[in-house]
Amino acid sequence: MTLATVASLLDEARQRFQGPEIHVDLSEVTHADSAAVGMLLAWVRDASTGGRRIRFENLNENMRSLIALYGVGELIPGA
Repeated sequence: MTLATVASLLDEARQRFQGPEIHVDLSEVTHADSAAVGMLLAWVRDASTGGRRIRFENLNENMRSLIALYGVGELIPGA
């Protein structure tokens, strides 16, 4: 999940995320940059706006490090 892929992932997620509870498995993410953190925050915002709850699962150490670096762990469920 990088700047090059975030736009398409945001659009795809908006079409797929339905229902009151959304669980996002990030176990297949092998590379992430700051754009990925921004995307997670956008997904949280979109879910909240739609009255849904979202939780991220299986974040790798790279993602966790970026989230900690930017100090947004309390905003990203499951981080």
